[in-house]
Amino acid sequence: MSNVTEIKVFETSRRGGRFCAIPKEMLSCETKLEIPLAELQLFPEKKKQTITGIGGSFTDASAFLIHQMSPSQRKDILESYFGEDGANYSLTRTHMNSCDFSRFHYSYAAIPGDNNLDHFSIEQDLEFLIPMIVSAQKISKAGFKIIASPWTAPPWMKDNNHWVGGQLLPEHYATWGLFFAKYAKAYHDAGVPIWGFTVENEPHGNGNNWESMHFTPEQMTNFVQFHLGPSLEKHGLSELKVLGYDQNRDGLEAWTSVMYQSESSSKYFDGTAIHWYDSTYDYFPEALDKAHYTAPNKHLIQTEACCDAQTPKWKDDDWYWRAEATDWGYTWREPEKKYLHPKYAPVHRYARDIIGCLNHWVDGWIDWNMVLDRQGGPNWFENWCIAPVIVDPERDEVYFTPIYDVMCHFSKFIRPGSKVLEHNLSDPELLSLAVESATEGHVLVIFNPTNEQKKIKITGIDLNHEWRVSPEAIQTILIKNIN
Repeated sequence: MSNVTEIKVFETSRRGGRFCAIPKEMLSCETKLEIPLAELQLFPEKKKQTITGIGGSFTDASAFLIHQMSPSQRKDILESYFGEDGANYSLTRTHMNSCDFSRFHYSYAAIPGDNNLDHFSIEQDLEFLIPMIVSAQKISKAGFKIIASPWTAPPWMKDNNHWVGGQLLPEHYATWGLFFAKYAKAYHDAGVPIWGFTVENEPHGNGNNWESMHFTPEQMTNFVQFHLGPSLEKHGLSELKVLGYDQNRDGLEAWTSVMYQSESSSKYFDGTAIHWYDSTYDYFPEALDKAHYTAPNKHLIQTEACCDAQTPKWKDDDWYWRAEATDWGYTWREPEKKYLHPKYAPVHRYARDIIGCLNHWVDGWIDWNMVLDRQGGPNWFENWCIAPVIVDPERDEVYFTPIYDVMCHFSKFIRPGSKVLEHNLSDPELLSLAVESATEGHVLVIFNPTNEQKKIKITGIDLNHEWRVSPEAIQTILIKNIN
């Protein structure tokens, strides 16, 4: 029996559909317009990294909000993120102790001097955060991984005795290493197994604005090598992943060169975590490539991204396609680096970054808050941001922004275990990603940021078809051989 090629195309565009299935006949390139044909050449034998997952983050803010919604709306939000008919998230993140997207400060080790953590308790998370995660687990058929990140140790363990800034006191390195083991076991007992940790969210700090704790590369490597790694090992948790760094990509080499300088320094590091906030347009491909080649057998995972310093636009789809958003650097960045922070279109930034990251060895990509309110919170510091899903609890209304659709274009079909493929695209105005999936065949994502229709032809596999890509649109193309 000969093989039959099945093609499915899903498109989100500024001018129309939102993650809509496009019938094959509607993609015909028969047109009187003279549109140059772009060639997307696949190299199926040149496989790159294996995908760990794609998804978003469970925060106190998101968990609190969905529990203010009606049961039907709550179910719809979670199914939209974790159901097979939705985004089908496979990799997630949450915070240990409070973070800026908590409603207030709290710690699981609140009692000063409790060096053995006899009074360790995750009770605060049992109200909203853990119930949200458990509800998502029940919906997700394939399951999802969870990375946990601390923003800070409790103030009594730090040299400034404060939630914000400061460093971990050397005499509390062992206690802080024990903290991770206690957390993993407590969450496991609550029905939430953790896949791994980042050592510290944003070890450079955040301008001393919200929960933070500073590490140098040497301090973090020392803590992991002599305290965190051995603590997880001692408590039978050595299978948990440990990701170092966990901040912006600029300067990444300074961290990987220390973390992976020797076999002993890198023993307990399973990979490197990164954020996107250094720029609104540059995804730093050279830095990502160098990080990969420094430690080619380690993970490289994007653990946080969002439209920060911005309040959500309510039910205004087109705003998310317009270059009107600004970020923290637009106002606050030092003059010589302001060029990295021009105004941007949120849809463009998300599509460009995910495609760019996965083409440069990143194996996991995690968005920040899954749900925020119309103000961009709740957030004790009033550090307003945008999430893919915005809710109005008073009216019990939900708005799925176009950012949600962008996430679907990647998370729904690029499943864990997929392989990123080498490929060439002849049109420099288009951005593309090619993946080989065990379940979906070849998965291609093409982003057309221009206001002109594009025409493409795929080569390198047994396929004889051309089709159009709408102006200002993102497409996910599934190509599967069926016996």
